[in-house]
Amino acid sequence: MPAQRIIKKYPNRRLYDTESSHYITLAGVRALVMAGIDFKVVDNATEEDLTRSILLQIMLEEEAGGEPLFSAKMLGQMIRFYGGTIQGVFTKYLEDSLDIFAREQKQLQETFGGTPLETLGRMARHNMEMWAEMQQSILRASGFPVGRSDPAEKDPKE
Repeated sequence: MPAQRIIKKYPNRRLYDTESSHYITLAGVRALVMAGIDFKVVDNATEEDLTRSILLQIMLEEEAGGEPLFSAKMLGQMIRFYGGTIQGVFTKYLEDSLDIFAREQKQLQETFGGTPLETLGRMARHNMEMWAEMQQSILRASGFPVGRSDPAEKDPKE
């Protein structure tokens, strides 16, 4: 079995799962995502990587199908980051945030042995600590001073 499942997209816009040797729909690709299966969607003729565009199509369908995950305000804010000098930092921040959230959700499910209120309280405190650490490391990496309450306050080392 290959390490990464290959889905080929044909000119007729159909998707072919090379591992299971049959055509699949966007719902089938969504099922792969939900199952945590690593895959790549490639154009059959050019071998161009189309994974992101397929994932965006799935997200668009999900957003149109019910309670949206992204508000218009949030989408506007995200669009403003495109092309800016901080785009890479923002991308890393979102990836790290989602990774932390997913890990915490998994841990919450695994440790639900205590009372739900105690577990949620512990998780909330832990989340706040991890968020603060991650934000400080991103700010440090971006060249911003960290640890002072007033950004206008001069660093004594300067």
